[in-house]
Parts: sequence; C-alpha cells; structure tokens
Amino acid sequence: MKLTISLQVTLDGVAQANGGNNEEMDPGFTRGGWARAFGDKDAAQYILDTWRRPDAFLLGRKTFGLFETYWGTRSNDGGFGEAISSKPKYVVSNTLTNPAWEHATVISGDVAAEIRELKAQPAGELLVVGSAALARWLLENELVDELNLVQFPVIVGEGERLFPQNGLDFGLHVEDSVVFGTGIVALTYRVGGRPEYA
Repeated sequence: MKLTISLQVTLDGVAQANGGNNEEMDPGFTRGGWARAFGDKDAAQYILDTWRRPDAFLLGRKTFGLFETYWGTRSNDGGFGEAISSKPKYVVSNTLTNPAWEHATVISGDVAAEIRELKAQPAGELLVVGSAALARWLLENELVDELNLVQFPVIVGEGERLFPQNGLDFGLHVEDSVVFGTGIVALTYRVGGRPEYA
C-alpha cells in the first residue's frame, strides 16, 4: 500500500491553520486562514478528488479530533465529510482509546511497525491529510512513498512548517504538476533515495 502525504502549504512551507485561526488547535498563531482568500473551485475539486481516491486515511491525534468534529457531521460540506467518513481512518495516538467516529482505528505503541504492516498490503493508498507533525515523523522514519503538496502563493512568515530546519535528505521525482488560475500549484512527488550533491 502506497503512503501519500497530501498537505496544503504556503510558499514558505507553513502547513498550519490554512482554514482559519483556532486558539485551541494553534495557540498564539494569528495568521490562520491563508488559503481561504484564493477561493479556487478547480483547486478545491482537485483536493476533494485527492480525498476521494485513497483506500484509507492516516491522521495525527489533533487532526483527527478537528476533522471528527468538522467533517464527521457530513452536513453540506461539499463532499469532504463523505469522502473521509466513509473510509477507514487510522489515528496515531497514545491517549485515544475508543474513537467514536465510524471506521476509526487507533495506532499506538510501535507506530512504525503498525504502519509498515499497513503498507505491506498488496495494493491501495493510505493518505495523510492535515497532520504536519505526523508527516514530518513519517518522513524521518522513511515511511513515505509520495508527497502531494498544494502550494498557495502566499508567504505567511511564521508558523509550523512541513519540513524541519534539519533532517534527512530525500531525492524526489516529479510525478504530476497542476497550476490553477489563482496561482495555486499542486505538485506530486515520488520519494526515492537520496539526492545527488556536487
């Protein structure tokens, strides 16, 4: 099973609070909602199609809680709630024990081993959305097969970035790229090996 990370990011790599400010989720961060001004229907459809594609979702604990509250109701949500609620969801957590959201399973303990077991399935896609900290951890543990970054033409200047200041290096191969009318760019990379240096 292919593990894909799909996140919305700014030009400076911020992957936090794209939809708005939330003091509980992002204490002290006041530059949330940076994606909303673009209102690109084609980009929104692209993201929805990405959410409809996988066989299962992999989420961090904070993202799971937010999505369960927001998307779990499936009321007039443009299709996102149906896309995620109808599929199996694996949530990485050492505190959550009995999730109420349908089709949800907790992964704890040896998380890397459990994810490798999921990836050992003969086919399908496991999609990570909205979970920047989990995405960084998955990259550091070399569990990622593909990166799908929807990059917005804005520099936020602060916030949680997808890629750490220091970490492993990865060679990437462009699989697909789409440019939308408002300047949003969707880039899909296959993760493979190490980069070449001079």
